[in-house]
Amino acid sequence: MNKDQVDGAGKQAKGAIKDAVGGLTGNTKMQAEGKADKAVGKVQSKVGDVKNKAGDALKR
Repeated sequence: MNKDQVDGAGKQAKGAIKDAVGGLTGNTKMQAEGKADKAVGKVQSKVGDVKNKAGDALKR
């Protein structure tokens, strides 16, 4: 697991919490921010996946 994967997972978790709290409190702005954070986290995790695969391919 590399830094991008860890950071991405953290952003996804943070986004999920903001999304849930925003939904419970009726705060649509917080909920939207949470959804955006989750999306950014997913992308960052995928970047980390690609980096791992590229590194593995170069080692072969």
